[in-house]
Amino acid sequence: MNDKKIKKRILMAFIGVIVSGLAVGLFRNARFGTDPFQVFVNGISNKVTFMDFGTLYMLINLLMLLIIFLLNKHHIGISTFVNIFLLGYVVQFSDDVVAGLVGDSPSMPVRIALLAAGLVILCFASAMYFTADLGVSTYDAVSLILTERKLGKFRYLRITTDVICVIVGFALGAVVGVGTVVTAFFMGPLIDFFNIHVARPFLYGKENKQ
Repeated sequence: MNDKKIKKRILMAFIGVIVSGLAVGLFRNARFGTDPFQVFVNGISNKVTFMDFGTLYMLINLLMLLIIFLLNKHHIGISTFVNIFLLGYVVQFSDDVVAGLVGDSPSMPVRIALLAAGLVILCFASAMYFTADLGVSTYDAVSLILTERKLGKFRYLRITTDVICVIVGFALGAVVGVGTVVTAFFMGPLIDFFNIHVARPFLYGKENKQ
């Protein structure tokens, strides 16, 4: 692989991870519920009150990292560690900034716009760093590993892991809303769409192949 393509992959990895954190901030302020994995983390956060969200997010991901390392080390890379050590704080920053812009009681049209933007941006960002192939978040790796083991298509396995996260998070007291349900059922297909129509063409150009 030439230097230009390597630089593209690194750029895609960092943009993907950071932008996904910003997207989660949009989700949180839409107040329709966050994405499934955030519901899972928020549920645990409700019980672990002595630790801030960013630190808890990092620790949960470190535990999952150990599991992914044992299952398939290929999915561990730059993006993985940026996710673990930085994403939780990016989410906190995005949450604060968006809250300052829309206020404590955003109107329904604003909330719907935040939800739609958050979902589309998150799926776009995920497709970018999936295609960069420099590691993925520990949560994203779960459905990818299950796909590689021929347990089903990615979009359906992603829906399954999302639904499990929602159930566990809800049981621990996290808020589950319309946005959470929409994300659980549409994120897998939307990531596939952005992989095919944006991320792969950007990286491979006319080759447009893996």
